[in-house]
Amino acid sequence: MNKFTLLDGVVAPLDRANVDTDAIIPKQFLKSIKRTGFGPNLFDEWRYLDHGEPGMDNSVRPLNPEFVLNQARYQGASILLTRKNFGCGSSREHAPWALEQYGFRVVIAPSFADIFFNNCFKNGLLPIVLNEEIIDRLFNLVRDQDGFALTVDLESQQVRVQSTGETFGFEVDAFRKYCLLNGLDDIGLTLVHAEKIKNFEAAHIAAQPWLAKVI
Repeated sequence: MNKFTLLDGVVAPLDRANVDTDAIIPKQFLKSIKRTGFGPNLFDEWRYLDHGEPGMDNSVRPLNPEFVLNQARYQGASILLTRKNFGCGSSREHAPWALEQYGFRVVIAPSFADIFFNNCFKNGLLPIVLNEEIIDRLFNLVRDQDGFALTVDLESQQVRVQSTGETFGFEVDAFRKYCLLNGLDDIGLTLVHAEKIKNFEAAHIAAQPWLAKVI
């Protein structure tokens, strides 16, 4: 998992509440458990004008010009600004996979569905909760400014508006913050103790050598 420390990023506004995980990555793309290849189908039913299926060549599919991610001013965005209860619906981990593989590292909303919120941290995404008044302020700014960008500093737990200097603090669990700062998912956390695990296994086999016999 990539470390997250400081991000300077363009903001894409998704002005919708209750965006569920089937909208984030539709069910037909859940056949693969590989953690790659989901970015092109992020928000598939909103992003394209036809119905997407696994294996289709997305580069030739007709784009919906009204959808925010298809608009030139939001190309290269790494921060998604959205409304309350983002990530509701089923618990598919493919949803944060698709967001991260598209290029997003931060999602800012007034609230998130619990399972989606937890899955974000396990996959290198930083979900930030800000109150609705601040969210409204950011939507107004991103609407009025081309290339609107934020700086997100995880160490200091602050979001800064690059054009105005306004700063907003956010809360994050200390353990989750540690994992993001060090790029540690669940497997990475285990491998931190790889030497201790190796030594334990060696001592265990030495004490009970019959366990190592091949049947």
